[in-house]
Amino acid sequence: QVQLVESGGGLVQAGGSLRLSCAASGRTFSSYTMAWFRQAPGKEREFVTRIMWSAGYTYYADSVKGRFTISRDNAKNTVYLQMNSLKPEDTAVYYCAAVYGSPWGEVERSYNYWGQGTQVTVSS
Repeated sequence: QVQLVESGGGLVQAGGSLRLSCAASGRTFSSYTMAWFRQAPGKEREFVTRIMWSAGYTYYADSVKGRFTISRDNAKNTVYLQMNSLKPEDTAVYYCAAVYGSPWGEVERSYNYWGQGTQVTVSS
């Protein structure tokens, strides 16, 4: 059973930084793609970034490119999201997601494992 547990959310001022963690268990994730999505109040869940676990290839939404960095630690089975230069519009619940192989799109339904989410609030 795949389990994803996020941590690291909190309240930060605009321009600040946070690092989110996603601890993964229940599988060998070398053949998985891991992703971060976010959902702001009243909005749909949106794609933020993804990483292919074995190759390390990454892809970012335009809204976070140059500010956010996704990475993984093989020894700890953990994926990270380093968020810099945070803006109030980054406020959302951030979710870790996983799918075996490659996703067919940067959409919620292309991932079949999800964490419970962690709240990120950026004050202006």
